[in-house]
Amino acid sequence: MAVKKMDHVGVYVNHLDASLTFYQEVVGLEIKDRFTIEDGSITLAFLGFNGLDETELELVHGGNPNLPAEGKVNHIAFLVDDIEEEFNRLHGLNVVFLSDEIVTLPNGYRNFFVQGPDGEKVEFFQR
Repeated sequence: MAVKKMDHVGVYVNHLDASLTFYQEVVGLEIKDRFTIEDGSITLAFLGFNGLDETELELVHGGNPNLPAEGKVNHIAFLVDDIEEEFNRLHGLNVVFLSDEIVTLPNGYRNFFVQGPDGEKVEFFQR
């Protein structure tokens, strides 16, 4: 099979600057690229971790003024080393929590969810 890995996840956002701030300051992503396409009506921003060759987050601004309340994806998951540490760190920030506590899944993985600036669910996940 020719597919090697997932390259990126595109998420429509209403407010690009608010989303860039959230994903940089709360999640810790860095902007890898940002440009405008489609006669200037759509701006794309690609984010990742420290220039690593990993799956990137693509924020898509413009082109769809009627986004649903929950955005265009169900959730975005970020792998963490210490779920309790991340849960406590985010409680110190201005973040809306969708999970009251850390959940342990039947397979032993643990997670919790917060809300991104456009209503998207953001999962923090520990295997």
